[in-house]
Amino acid sequence: MHLTTAAKMTNAGSSARMFASTVVTLGCAFLLLMAAGIGVVVAITREANRLEAQRQAERIEAAINGQIKLSELRLERLVAAGDLPEALQQPNPTKAMLQSALKRLSGQLMDFDGAYIGGTGGAVLAWVENPAAADHGNTDGPHHIEALQRGAKSSFVAAVIGDEVTPQFGAARSTIITDGGETLILTVIDLSRIASFSSDGSTTPLSFVAYRHLSSALMSDLAERNRISDIQLVTSPPADPLSKLGLRTADGKLGAWLTWSPARPGDVMLRRFLWALIAVALLFSAIFVFVVQRLRASAEQIELRERQIQRLAGQDELSLLPNRRSFDLTLDQTLAHIQDDDGPSLAVLLIDLDRFKAVNDTYGHTAGDELIRQVAVRLSGAVQVGDTVARLGGDEFGIIQTHSATPAGCAALGERILASLSEPFSITGAEVTIGSSIGIAMAPRDGTSREALLKLADTALYEAKNSGRNRYAFFESQMNRSMQLKRMVEDDLRHAIDNDQLMLHYQPQVSVDGSTIVGVEALVRWQHPAHGMIPPSDFIAIAEERGLIVPLSEWVLRRACTEAKRWKGVRLAVNVSPIQFRHKDFVANVIRTIEETDFDPAQLELELTEGVLIEDADAAEAAMMDIRAHGVGLALDDFGTGYSSLIYLRRFAFDKIKIDRSFLEYMEATGESAILVHSMAHLGRALGLRVCAEGVETAEQHRFLQAIGCHELQGFLFSKAVPASEIDRLLGLDNPFAEILAAA
Repeated sequence: MHLTTAAKMTNAGSSARMFASTVVTLGCAFLLLMAAGIGVVVAITREANRLEAQRQAERIEAAINGQIKLSELRLERLVAAGDLPEALQQPNPTKAMLQSALKRLSGQLMDFDGAYIGGTGGAVLAWVENPAAADHGNTDGPHHIEALQRGAKSSFVAAVIGDEVTPQFGAARSTIITDGGETLILTVIDLSRIASFSSDGSTTPLSFVAYRHLSSALMSDLAERNRISDIQLVTSPPADPLSKLGLRTADGKLGAWLTWSPARPGDVMLRRFLWALIAVALLFSAIFVFVVQRLRASAEQIELRERQIQRLAGQDELSLLPNRRSFDLTLDQTLAHIQDDDGPSLAVLLIDLDRFKAVNDTYGHTAGDELIRQVAVRLSGAVQVGDTVARLGGDEFGIIQTHSATPAGCAALGERILASLSEPFSITGAEVTIGSSIGIAMAPRDGTSREALLKLADTALYEAKNSGRNRYAFFESQMNRSMQLKRMVEDDLRHAIDNDQLMLHYQPQVSVDGSTIVGVEALVRWQHPAHGMIPPSDFIAIAEERGLIVPLSEWVLRRACTEAKRWKGVRLAVNVSPIQFRHKDFVANVIRTIEETDFDPAQLELELTEGVLIEDADAAEAAMMDIRAHGVGLALDDFGTGYSSLIYLRRFAFDKIKIDRSFLEYMEATGESAILVHSMAHLGRALGLRVCAEGVETAEQHRFLQAIGCHELQGFLFSKAVPASEIDRLLGLDNPFAEILAAA
């Protein structure tokens, strides 16, 4: 009673924990989703603002560079034509002449605040300023003359604006200068190609310098023309990296910065769609609340069902027998009283209904359920009081036999069960007949743990089914051989491959007259350190099931090529499994092995069965064409045993067919098998293929095959599969099988 209450409390607590965990998980997922959504919106907003600020910066940069270029071109035209070139080209121009010519140009220099003509050493030969810049009453020279002279003498290694720091070339060059908190754009034109100024017999190169203040009016005009708000000139780096452009002095250093109030389309978009985002968030919140409410209701339903399940925890609802859980608990409790071989014994019987699926499929699931109920009644009547009958699931039942749990008693119970379940059942007005298979394991004889007994009884049940059904079988140790072999192959075969613990034997393929060995077939053998020699029939099929056939086949091919390399002129036949052939790297692996072992590909012959070709004929054909292109031969093994051999002979490019040994086992000279063998040999010769007959064991078979035109023979009449050293000995003889054939 206490265990049941504790179980109920445990299950109820489990439901509560599951509900709380689910709510927490959903809550975290909801928060992560909301955070991700907010992050995406913020990222989109910032990216939109950044892109717009970048476009504004590009427009400002293009506008300033365009204005500077336009000013340079205008100044170049002024100094190249008009009064100034005429004055400079006079034989001995004076400062007065230059000043007069420059003043006449002042009307065309309204875009600039002033200009002057300078010579070597910074001497100002002539200058002019527009009225707005001349109101300071300076008559000794242009304003900011020292800064202008420093700028004019600088090396122009950078553009005014932009990230490039490259030298400026050409007659006109521009830069910025700062002086007393004011920033000016300075444009210098080299006049040396027009004239030089002579003074005291020396010639001075001249330059024309024009300058303009970067004033607030100019910034406002720039902002209005480019539709950018509040462009300002500052002398310290602005904090906002999105809204600043550096202005470089002639030496490439940043001397001032342009800043502005950048447009923020992302913020505008966010404000415009904020209500929609809020609505989406509210919708997700409502969905979350709805899901939580549904989960709460589901948790309550689960808790209610768990309580119902607890009431039926030990009982199968359909048959009203104990279920597997109760069966396992009873078996554990009973086994606890078995201490040794001299103590009480018990038997576990596993019963599987035969033809139950046919009843289900024919009469429906309702009939199947009724059959289960009637079987439960009959089984309960077959056992003695104190024995346990349980339904383990589906059509499988279990019995714990504690009374008369001897081999004779178990056999008697098995007979009673078989007889009882063999009687017809009346199901939905129809009589149905089924059978049963029973596996029996005994404790402590076979085992003392629940897991071991159930496993062994299941093995015995499997044996009963394989032996024809409707019978019982006791567990015997030899039943474990197949399972042990599978485990051994899986555990040991890979180790054997990696550590070179396998070996190859070779069966000769001889000419039809029996005088010459024309080829050998490589056959793998496994000398297990604990189990002795294991034949291929025991481990190759298991290797295919366990995924070891590819490394095994690669080992066989490599070892065979290595050993057969010394047998010049003798073909080496190697079997290929369907799994190995369908491997995507099959052809590449074969060619790599041939190259690494330095084996002649013309000596290699791969034996394929129809199973290789059936699954994907197109892929098989492509692989075969590829392998033949490298000079490797192909043989169709077990010819005549499949469904489509003739189709494959027509479609695929085989070099040889091997007549299966089954046609020769009971062949008589005039029997049907002889006719079939004769037809296959004739067909192969007609198609230009070599014909090899397997399983040749008698002289009569030899003479018959020789008479019908086979090319090659293989079988115990000549030799079984032998080690490579024996092949060496046979190849050293002139006629290795002469004595055998003479004796036959």
